[in-house]
Amino acid sequence: MFKIIGADQREYGPVPVEQVRKWIAEGRANGQTKAWSEGGSEWKTLSDFPEFAEALRARGAVARPSPPKIGAPDAEKLAAQIMARDYRVDIGDCFSRSWNLVRDNFWLLTGATAVALVIGSVLWLVPALGIPAAVLLALVFQGGLQWVFLKRVRGETADIGGVFAGFSLAFVPLLLAGIVVHVLVGVGLALCIAPGIYLIVSWRMFVPLLIVDKGLEFWPAMELSRKVVTKHWWQCFGLLLLAALVGFLGLLGCFVGIFFTLPIAVGATVYAYLDIFGARLATNELPAPPRPGAALMPATPAPIEPAPAEGGSTPSAPVPETNPSPETNPAPETNPAPAPPESHPASAPSAPPTQSEQQNPG
Repeated sequence: MFKIIGADQREYGPVPVEQVRKWIAEGRANGQTKAWSEGGSEWKTLSDFPEFAEALRARGAVARPSPPKIGAPDAEKLAAQIMARDYRVDIGDCFSRSWNLVRDNFWLLTGATAVALVIGSVLWLVPALGIPAAVLLALVFQGGLQWVFLKRVRGETADIGGVFAGFSLAFVPLLLAGIVVHVLVGVGLALCIAPGIYLIVSWRMFVPLLIVDKGLEFWPAMELSRKVVTKHWWQCFGLLLLAALVGFLGLLGCFVGIFFTLPIAVGATVYAYLDIFGARLATNELPAPPRPGAALMPATPAPIEPAPAEGGSTPSAPVPETNPSPETNPAPETNPAPAPPESHPASAPSAPPTQSEQQNPG
């Protein structure tokens, strides 16, 4: 029996191995999903359990559509939505998830980081045009490197060649963003250090991902990033500062350690991007269970489960998107009296806290 941590950070289960495999096949869980096995002493990722290796490989071979691209008007709407719902940058959680990601994809992510780092270093050594080229192409390579990390977070296949994806996916916007960012940040640092630092935090971490992942032009991406980051600028500054310190620690190990520490820093910023801009695909993790106020019929079975409806139990809670209509279960609707205890068997595999909230909305 296994328990699963969904994208809403709630537990689902305990459920048998077959149910977890089904969730993987449906895209409700991936290799980075946290799981706990009966008799185990700690939470691990699903990729750590050999029982799910075949299911994860099969799921990884399935082609999934990329997130829809957005334009400048949609960027304004997205900024308003994020500002309205607010967000929080959990620095420790971002680095913890990044550590697990790098551990599970060590050679790919360290290799991709090494390629980007070596190319950037070589450009700086080229006489005359090397330094300007390195500055102008910095966001192009950053976008490609972060794209590799983002694909692995989403459970998609990736390779080291993805470091050069910025050239094929969005070369001109990334190039223009690199020019504008470096010019304006340089002006800010020259006039007064504070404005320059503000712009570095507002633009440098997320603009390449917004361009590559959401298909934005350089200025809408820069404005979206600036507006959203400004709301919790100090949290983002703390993340960027810690990422820089982690990378610097790698330099202390005869410069070789940076190839091991920098991937963790890059992964942390990618997870922060997902958390802030809502870019995490809902199909990659178990979706959140229905809110107690949204479903007042505790005896409604989940529509994808073959469990008998007359038992009145909610099997496991992986299907929040499908809100059952009142017609599908008229008995609870026409009988507002509290359901008898036997209609809510304790053997239902959904998480006890969530289940109790849904069954006792009062």
